[in-house]
Amino acid sequence: MGAWHWATLALAGRSRYNGAAFGNSDVSLRESIMPGFNRITSDPAIMNGQPCIRGMRLTVRRVLEALATYPDRDQLRAEYPELEDEDVRQALAYAAASLDDKILEFHEAS
Repeated sequence: MGAWHWATLALAGRSRYNGAAFGNSDVSLRESIMPGFNRITSDPAIMNGQPCIRGMRLTVRRVLEALATYPDRDQLRAEYPELEDEDVRQALAYAAASLDDKILEFHEAS
């Protein structure tokens, strides 16, 4: 995950995120994956902690697959009405930030 790590924890009061898995239904746990990605969350109780959109059971990977399947945004919205434009933007930005950009040198064969 580069310089970022999974555990940027924020304890929130009552919210739609269920804290019951942590022994307290009044206190919820929401993990923000990287600074600047407030819609990309990780919760061990949701999709095994995979990066998801706003705590829903919709992974970043699934959003990227849906973008490839439905290049027309109207079709994408019809299939995933819960997705907002900012969700899609952050999913793309998260995927780009997660890739390690390395320069590889190729040498000609002798």
